[in-house]
Amino acid sequence: MQAYLIEFVNLLLRWLHVIAAIAWIGESIYFVMLDNSLRTPKAAEDREKGVFGEMWSVHGGGFYHNQKYATAPAKLPNDLHWSFWKAYTTWLSGFALFVILYMVNPGFYLVNPNSPWEWAANLTGWQANVLALAFLLGGWVVYNELCKRISPDMDRDGLLSIAVAVMMVVVAYFSTQMFTGRAAFLLTGAVMATAMSANVFFWIIPGQRRMVKAMKAGDAPNPLDGKRGKQRSVHNTYFTLPVVLLMVSNHYSFIYSHELAWVVMVLFIFAGALIRQFFVLMHAGKTQPAYPAFGVGLILLAFWVAAPSASSPSGTAGAQGPDQAQITGLIEQHCVQCHARNPEHAGFSAPPAGFTFENWDEILGQKAQIQQVVASRYMPLGNMTNMSDEERDIIAAWEE
Repeated sequence: MQAYLIEFVNLLLRWLHVIAAIAWIGESIYFVMLDNSLRTPKAAEDREKGVFGEMWSVHGGGFYHNQKYATAPAKLPNDLHWSFWKAYTTWLSGFALFVILYMVNPGFYLVNPNSPWEWAANLTGWQANVLALAFLLGGWVVYNELCKRISPDMDRDGLLSIAVAVMMVVVAYFSTQMFTGRAAFLLTGAVMATAMSANVFFWIIPGQRRMVKAMKAGDAPNPLDGKRGKQRSVHNTYFTLPVVLLMVSNHYSFIYSHELAWVVMVLFIFAGALIRQFFVLMHAGKTQPAYPAFGVGLILLAFWVAAPSASSPSGTAGAQGPDQAQITGLIEQHCVQCHARNPEHAGFSAPPAGFTFENWDEILGQKAQIQQVVASRYMPLGNMTNMSDEERDIIAAWEE
């Protein structure tokens, strides 16, 4: 019942997380599109009132006329719309999911027994939890310091973009060395998601509140508040596509279980940012297909890097591979306690990912995936069943 309760809460949190993320990302993408689609107002009256740009659009059977002021209008309405709860809800629900799915059983889901660093391979559960939290906090601190030190007045944002890109390469590498593959992808995405939410909480909304307060006091708003908010908002839009990819990556073990998983991760991060750049420029009236073409090229490169090689588990067994009885015996010993319709493992009320290995047809249907996760040592989780190297070699030699 405890495992069932945890999974039911997981379902509700995941539902909330997805809904909040869709609402936040959708609104964010819309406002970036709006900002880049603005044109100089044609009416002299609007220009005299401080209108910076306008956009006419049609949607849902009606016409809309959006206007943006260079700093602020002469008078603010009482029903001013704010956008922040979607961002906060997305992060809070995502963090709650991370606690339930990973931090409750860190020995299985966080600790990487195959880490090249002995200290990381020998972490206890609570140490892994502390390291994961420090990883999230440290990512935000480094990113924020880069923004403040490299482009405090928003005059060197190009250099800042390069610095943030390098930072993400470092994050991807260190995450895959310290944590299990699936957790590494999630934590790298969470570093970006944390930066996105923190941008809203620490910079965008406070700056907007100061602007509103100044206007109500009859003072001119500080234009730097608007520029800083725009800078962080632009960063958020480039993080969006990579974060979504990393959050769904836990369903695809061939990505996170590869020995060069950090390279695959980096390629996808840059591909997502390049594809997003195409749409940002398109809304500004500049169509540059080189960006999505290069992004697709990076995806194809990731496909090539992650593809099983000739020496991978699918075909190096030799003339006489293991028979059905050997494979079934190993699966029963190391896998079925979790991958069964009624798992014996206390942490599951249903088979992980819906995979059951209780008969030969079910085992054979997942042959490639079984070989991959066993060869990469991702499974069994935390090697809790003590699968030996010899047993892994038998799975690798399976040809039937």
